[in-house]
Amino acid sequence: MENKIYCCIDLKSFYASVECVERGLDPFKVNLVVADPERSEGTVCLAISPALKALGVKNRCRLFEIPKEIEYIIAKPRMKLYMEKSAEIYSVYLRYIAAEDIHVYSIDEVFIDLTDYLVLYKKTAKSLAKQLIDEVYALTGIRATVGIGTNLFLAKIALDITAKHAEDFMGYLDESEFKRTVWHHRPITDIWNVGRGIAARLAQMGIFDLYGVAKCPEHILYKQFGINAELLIDHANGIEPCTISDIHAYKSKSNSLSNGQVLFSDYSFGDGLIIMKEMVEQLVLELVEKHLVSDSISLSVSFSDRNAKSVGGTEKLHEYTSSAKKLLQYFTDYYYKKVPKNALIRRINVGLNNLIDEAFTTRNLLTDVNGLNKERNLQRTVIDLKHKYGKNAVLMGTSFNERATGRERNKMIGGHNGGEDDKT
Repeated sequence: MENKIYCCIDLKSFYASVECVERGLDPFKVNLVVADPERSEGTVCLAISPALKALGVKNRCRLFEIPKEIEYIIAKPRMKLYMEKSAEIYSVYLRYIAAEDIHVYSIDEVFIDLTDYLVLYKKTAKSLAKQLIDEVYALTGIRATVGIGTNLFLAKIALDITAKHAEDFMGYLDESEFKRTVWHHRPITDIWNVGRGIAARLAQMGIFDLYGVAKCPEHILYKQFGINAELLIDHANGIEPCTISDIHAYKSKSNSLSNGQVLFSDYSFGDGLIIMKEMVEQLVLELVEKHLVSDSISLSVSFSDRNAKSVGGTEKLHEYTSSAKKLLQYFTDYYYKKVPKNALIRRINVGLNNLIDEAFTTRNLLTDVNGLNKERNLQRTVIDLKHKYGKNAVLMGTSFNERATGRERNKMIGGHNGGEDDKT
């Protein structure tokens, strides 16, 4: 593989920084949290300003966890604004880097292949990355942290672990520097793609850092983790063969659609059924819009009692369909079969699986072809109206129930407020 050099740029406390800048405030001097106080004091803060982090407040904390003696501003989430700012910042990168050499990892983080641009601009990786983040700051007032590495994994680890301790918030790792500075880093969950589950299984083997993984016999790791051991072994040695070109060329093999919702209060069996129907209706419109049909449904329902096991599963249907009428009935029957009548519900997930193009649907003599075509045409009309006039332009009767959430969720982006609320 040719020698590569990547950078990973992360916008510091992005949502909180945007809210501070919009108010003419310095994120490093002002205590601000991005959260929706209308939900409850238990709501999770989407972001906190660097000033609050410096006081020891943890990111993604809940409002009630912030010490009472700390004064802070609460900013209601405005996802549309954050997306606009992210696009504005992306346009800065495009002034210097071609789109095919950029991978947008999230709304506030990108990977950039700097390899061919160092000679072009006669700069080092560090000076070119600094130029990019300085221009972002000049345009938006938002600071960034940078990780630079000889592969994507090392760039990410340089960002997550070494950059935060550097005076200029820029870190660099190649394989030798990685082994010197990161091999013995703990906790191992700080490492990209090492979650608590993997860490717990490694701990049972007496392994607590990447050095332990690198020195462990590979056959033992494969026995414990199966094919996933390959990625773990590579990363323990600072190796990552995947490139940005590989990421852009990747095509997902997924053939399912899903919709999930966390409820902000306890929902009864009947009210939960209303929520499930709303979600199914939304999912079916997506199915129709993509000209797909499904022959398998999935449902998962979780309860306010955290000790109670979630219920649900997957059920195979005897036909492929995109009919809202049929799918609603299938889901309703399955809901009645799986969910306890005395349940206090807090989370619902629905899914449509085994998707194929509607052109491959088979019909028999009992199929009401005219009825199906009439329903599909009506659904496509609804989709067109929603695209033209907004998601709430046409609503099913279910959404007007007092306990329904569809109308409010349609105003959100990513499950959070997307509007331009008052900044004060």
